[in-house]
Amino acid sequence: MKKIFLLACAFLLAIGANAADGGKYAHLYENLPFEMPRVTAPVFPKNEVNLKDFGAKGDGSSLCTDAFAKAIDALEKQGGGKLVVPQGVWYTGPITLKSNINLHLEKGAIILFSPELDLYKLIDTSFEGLDTRRCQSPISGYNLENVAITGDGVIDGNGEYWRPVKREKVTDKQWKTFLSRGGALKNPKFWFPSAGALKGDSMANMNVPTGVKSEAEWNSIKHYLRPVMISLVKCKNVWLNGVIFQNSPAWNIHPLMCENVLVEDVQVRNPAFAQNGDGIDLESCKNALIVNSTFDVGDDGICIKSGKDEDGRKRGIPCENVIVSGCTVFKGHGGFVVGSEMSGGVKNIYVTDCQFTGTDVGLRFKSTRGRGGVVEGIHISNISMFDIQTDAITFDLYYGGKSAVEALEDGDEQKQQDMPAFKVDETTPCFRDIFINHVVCRRARRAAYFNGLPEMPVKNVQITDLEVNNAKEGIVINNTDGVKLENISVSSETPAFNAKNSTNATVNGKVYSKIDGAGIKINL
Repeated sequence: MKKIFLLACAFLLAIGANAADGGKYAHLYENLPFEMPRVTAPVFPKNEVNLKDFGAKGDGSSLCTDAFAKAIDALEKQGGGKLVVPQGVWYTGPITLKSNINLHLEKGAIILFSPELDLYKLIDTSFEGLDTRRCQSPISGYNLENVAITGDGVIDGNGEYWRPVKREKVTDKQWKTFLSRGGALKNPKFWFPSAGALKGDSMANMNVPTGVKSEAEWNSIKHYLRPVMISLVKCKNVWLNGVIFQNSPAWNIHPLMCENVLVEDVQVRNPAFAQNGDGIDLESCKNALIVNSTFDVGDDGICIKSGKDEDGRKRGIPCENVIVSGCTVFKGHGGFVVGSEMSGGVKNIYVTDCQFTGTDVGLRFKSTRGRGGVVEGIHISNISMFDIQTDAITFDLYYGGKSAVEALEDGDEQKQQDMPAFKVDETTPCFRDIFINHVVCRRARRAAYFNGLPEMPVKNVQITDLEVNNAKEGIVINNTDGVKLENISVSSETPAFNAKNSTNATVNGKVYSKIDGAGIKINL
């Protein structure tokens, strides 16, 4: 009878929590342009343990790795519950979460991860969409059910001991500080934290090493294999709430192949010079909410992915049924981003009521030949932007691993014009059926940029009610089919609409059935 009573209580708690979540975010599901289940927070048993009770000291120097492991094991034996991390600086190696565990940081609590390489074992994992090996993540969980990181504290990955640094991204004083740590230089303007990290870079293609054959060789480049800070793989019922996530070795938060993911009221921070310092990368996940959160990072802010090239196509798991609402992105390569690793497909995404200030790009869609995959059914509305360094909106199917600012400085756009078409096959990426409504932007280099492939144009993109003021350039389209621009107002130094190699373009009600390589320029 006691067991039945406990099960009944747990059931009632779950109903209550789900009802509360549904009420809190019910408005997001009203008139949603696709069907998706309600995302709810997991419910945990009322068991509670305190990290201090397992020998941990919050003095900022005593290693707490064993204490975290013992506390999580103790909670697991009780059926799960809350692991309370009290005020203090808890210096630790990697933390491995388990099912039914809520890692809860009280006010004043800082979890600070040690940069000591020996604490992080090499594991088989995925990074930037490819199957590879990396160092174990500071916080990780695999194949879990009901897992959370909540509270009011800070999680710091000590990323400056992992990341390489480009000279142009830091001040003179910061550069001198990095050089004083030793390390190795790739060239006079690119610092790596060790010779092993530099060796790994020389063996890598887009951050993933190739041709590594022996365990000894993997270990010789271990410092290069910097991990994402929060890695949750194949988990169901994931909840991140209230915590500040910052200073990650690589990406900050990476849910991979997870289901029912709720990210709310978090802050994600990285220095503007942080290489690969993405905010959140939601990869091959299903049914997710990212709400009321802020991102100020060194790369893309909020990013949707689904694997890269053959590895991503083989996995074949799209990222689908995602709502992003009420979020702010400060510095970063992109505010809301899809790609470039989208080989498993992306569909049913709704982004609303977000603001981007100071990002390189506002809404950024990127991929390249070799990816394959289909991105479709993306719905974006009510976006405000200010001080965008390149494009308010961009579709770039020639992504080459650079930020939009770097690609602009290197003149990549000019090199890509009038390139020949390739044969369409499974490696050809496709972006289609994307709907953007009510976007306001003050100050951008360019209002919008479409750069499709000649063999696979960007198809059926509709932008309605767009206002861009103080732009240097207007809307540029190349290799598109069915772009529709309605109620567009662009204040720019050049013609507001500049297009070529496109078909069925509609601009404020006027249809252009075929625009050849000579192109057209229109003042709106």
